[in-house]
Amino acid sequence: MSALPFSDGLLILPRLRVQNANAISSPLTHGFPSMTAFLGLMWALARKLEAHDLPLAFDSVGVICHDFDEQVTEGGYVKAFRLTRNPVDKDGGSAAIVEEGRMHMEITLIFGVSGGFVELDEAAHGEIAKTVAHELAGMRIAGGSVLPGGDWRSRPALVRLGDDHEDVRRSFRHLRRRWLPGFALVCRDDLLQARVEQLRETAPDASALDALLGLSRFNWRPVRHDPAKAATPSAPEKLEWAPEPRPGWIVPIPVGFGALSELLPAGEVQNARDHDTAFRFVESLYSIGQWISPHRLENVGQLLWYASTDPVAGLYRCRNDFASLQSA
Repeated sequence: MSALPFSDGLLILPRLRVQNANAISSPLTHGFPSMTAFLGLMWALARKLEAHDLPLAFDSVGVICHDFDEQVTEGGYVKAFRLTRNPVDKDGGSAAIVEEGRMHMEITLIFGVSGGFVELDEAAHGEIAKTVAHELAGMRIAGGSVLPGGDWRSRPALVRLGDDHEDVRRSFRHLRRRWLPGFALVCRDDLLQARVEQLRETAPDASALDALLGLSRFNWRPVRHDPAKAATPSAPEKLEWAPEPRPGWIVPIPVGFGALSELLPAGEVQNARDHDTAFRFVESLYSIGQWISPHRLENVGQLLWYASTDPVAGLYRCRNDFASLQSA
């Protein structure tokens, strides 16, 4: 199984304005693109940069959202996506469409990178960062178009982390202040596991799905009005409905794919996109994510997401080590 690769530095593309990105992150969730989209962007960007022969290799990616505007109808409790109007069909009726969810967003992308760039000076680092930003400007981010930005805050940067732990920490503390205001998406598998254990204390058959649904909604519980006062027939016990405390801004997120079939030989499945690569039917995997302010990040490893594959178990997922890297 893959582990977090060591990165020699960070490639920072700040304050990217993206128009009409895909807001439907999975068959069950919406509101922000899936981390699989950003990992896919990282790999596509690496392929585009091969022509430039840069001393740079991408290891991981982090995302910080500064602003978002999901394209939904206003007013009322229930909202619907604003859909495009397609041309009529040959009979003059409305053509069938696949519902699309779109959103505008302003994000900062942070790539963990390694390679020979560490031996170059700051001027060369700046040129490398500009080259990467130029290539990204012509690409899609989660299906959305990158809008031009002339603000000084959108200036790309390539930062060498160094070998001294204290210098790395000091540099990261300086960087995270530049990412305010905003929220970083991290993975909280630990909250999901803790909720499963909590539910099984009263319901031994509770599953991870029950825990996921419980964490994804606002739960109200009856609580005693005065716990110290015992109930009597003349004065029955009073209960109040109170919201269940939440451990932060937590959301359900897709984190990759799980296998539904065995790995099939290349070219065996009809209409597959790639006839040179082995094929496997998969379904989405879900976990709990949390949006946190960048100033709460203690180190860069808590921010970055990386690919983890286990073909034997049939797991292909994005991982983030926020929980395991938290200080006690």
